[in-house]
Amino acid sequence: MVDVTIRGAGIFGLSVAWACAKRGATVRVIDPGGVAAGSSGGLVGALAPHTPERWNDKKELQFQSLEAAEVMWAEVAEVGGMDPGYARTGRIQPVGALDLATERARNAEELWRGRYSWTVRPVSDFAGFAPVTPSGLVIHDTLTARAHPRHATAALAAALTTKGVEINTEYREAGKVIHATGSAGLEQISRDLGKTVGAPIKGQAALLDFDARVKPQIFVDNLHVVPHGDGTTAIGSTTEREFDDPTRCDGGLDDILGRIVRLVPVLKDRTVLERWAGLRPRARSRAPMLGAYPGRPGHFIANGGFKIGFGMAPVVGEMMADLVLEIDDRIPESFRVEASIPKG
Repeated sequence: MVDVTIRGAGIFGLSVAWACAKRGATVRVIDPGGVAAGSSGGLVGALAPHTPERWNDKKELQFQSLEAAEVMWAEVAEVGGMDPGYARTGRIQPVGALDLATERARNAEELWRGRYSWTVRPVSDFAGFAPVTPSGLVIHDTLTARAHPRHATAALAAALTTKGVEINTEYREAGKVIHATGSAGLEQISRDLGKTVGAPIKGQAALLDFDARVKPQIFVDNLHVVPHGDGTTAIGSTTEREFDDPTRCDGGLDDILGRIVRLVPVLKDRTVLERWAGLRPRARSRAPMLGAYPGRPGHFIANGGFKIGFGMAPVVGEMMADLVLEIDDRIPESFRVEASIPKG
């Protein structure tokens, strides 16, 4: 007696399971690799917004999801008794063009509903943990949050188990089926449709022995520096479309580690606790890929999290639960499966 089977125990699969279980559905989660075996078992966990300008469906839903994350992760912690490592600590980044940064600050007042700010501040306000910035200025936003990927998925799995959700490695299909199968799933969908709907992108990251847990995270030169609540700091990540070994840490990570000590000098000579490499699912539309599985009645897709999977997870879970349990279909066109299928 299972209403929903979810294939994939990464952040999308677990979040959809959570939303379905809260509605009273009987849920089974299946992943042969176990919880967070793919990119959801990484190190970084930056829940950061896109810039407050040129507003669209993707940015609006991301904003809603980042807002909802605080309540979701608090519920998960309470139900499962495990700390997901979530905190809304904000973010700083060097100011490039001051006029543009100032314009975005004005936009944020409206687009972020006056609940979060995007302000230009002197870097001296963040002495001790800040990026090199030639202007002496940084952008500080208060919407950005963090979640430790492994702690968050473990906490979510614990909460699901408490609610009676079965999580195991052996596939048994029952009820409606949601494919939240990450990079391998994108490749399988492409084979099924005979069209490329997305591709795996390799990422590499590192974990440093540096305690800045109460500090804002840093975004500099396309790198995230995320202090976690356990006293470590994550650095990531690369974006590699061509690679030989998807799980091998190589010169790409060495480059990151070399750059970051120049960009954030306080990280110089810190011990590297762990190196990580893996594949992240990037849909052709560059947005999450949600909806019915073409040609497979009763099957659905929740994929394409790429770099924003943890940030988008609360709203993805809710939208997919609404769709699959036939409550409501509120998935915007830009997020639909069809948006990633090439025409012709």
